Amino acid sequence: MSDPASICLLRTSAIGDVTHVVPLVRTLQRAWPQTALTWFVGKLERKIVGDLPGVEFITFDKSAGWAGMREVNAALRGRQFDALLHMQVALRSNLLSLGITARRRIGYDRARAKDLHGLVVNERIPARTGEHVLDAIGSFCEPLGLKQTDVRWDIPIPDDAHAWAAEQWPDGPPTLLVSPTSSHALRNWQPQRYAAVMDHAMNRGWRVALIGGPSPGERSMADAVLAACRQAPLDFTGKDTLKKLMAMFCRTQLLLTPDSGPMHMANSVGVKVLGLHAASNPARSGPYSDRRWCVDKYDDAARKYLGKPASEIPWGSKIEHAGVMDLIEIDDVIEHFEAAAATFTA
Repeated sequence: MSDPASICLLRTSAIGDVTHVVPLVRTLQRAWPQTALTWFVGKLERKIVGDLPGVEFITFDKSAGWAGMREVNAALRGRQFDALLHMQVALRSNLLSLGITARRRIGYDRARAKDLHGLVVNERIPARTGEHVLDAIGSFCEPLGLKQTDVRWDIPIPDDAHAWAAEQWPDGPPTLLVSPTSSHALRNWQPQRYAAVMDHAMNRGWRVALIGGPSPGERSMADAVLAACRQAPLDFTGKDTLKKLMAMFCRTQLLLTPDSGPMHMANSVGVKVLGLHAASNPARSGPYSDRRWCVDKYDDAARKYLGKPASEIPWGSKIEHAGVMDLIEIDDVIEHFEAAAATFTA
């Protein structure tokens, strides 16, 4: 069987899931260095992965609605791919895929397909349960005869981003970054609880900084955290770009965050992540490389809100109920912080 001449990857969002696609790209490039790769990606998400070498990117601006789809279709006119790896099941992405001409259209297995996904694919990845999201995405190469046997990111970070990060703080005490806001509000922890952990870290001699995007919701959360802190941390909310944030992670010892895009960005550069999990299962969507530092209250949440243990609910279930994150106590997080901190002083 000859190597495919061209492969199209469709995964437009979100930031964390887009980082999970990068190891798949590396697997394809290693096996078939001459194969042309084209990746349909979201406008924001392109800012983090759009400079991957050897990949053509086509931006889909979902905020543009039908006009955005017409723009993508125009860019595709007359083009054909050997295979489409359709890694997003949302209805919008299923509609977008109709403009992609490919002989082989590989999608999710029936259990994970939804929103008419099965109507726009003609092959499926192996049906498995209990997989991390990154491993599920990695399995899209299996119908092509490959296997993702290792995980490598190496997302480019420009020199000017590294220089900017170095200017924000020189080498010195260990740094705790706190990214308090998820795109899903019910995954957020209470501001005063973040503040208590941040004060604890600062009392232990750690440098602490808040990070977040420029949205009103993220600014509001940051202000609430700052108001509850007894000591003043650094505040970079709304001041960085995605590449600058990646550079900041390279100078950081530990990230505190709920299930969010920054969790996976930090993991991709080898940073320890103190993830806060009650609404989502860390085994499925936590930091891929190392979940030792995560607080896991997912089973407690399943028992309280669904009346059964996590082992008896469908894999991937979200338990996004009001108050679910309150199952995570301040002492739980401080305990995990101390365990992580001990690795830097041992």
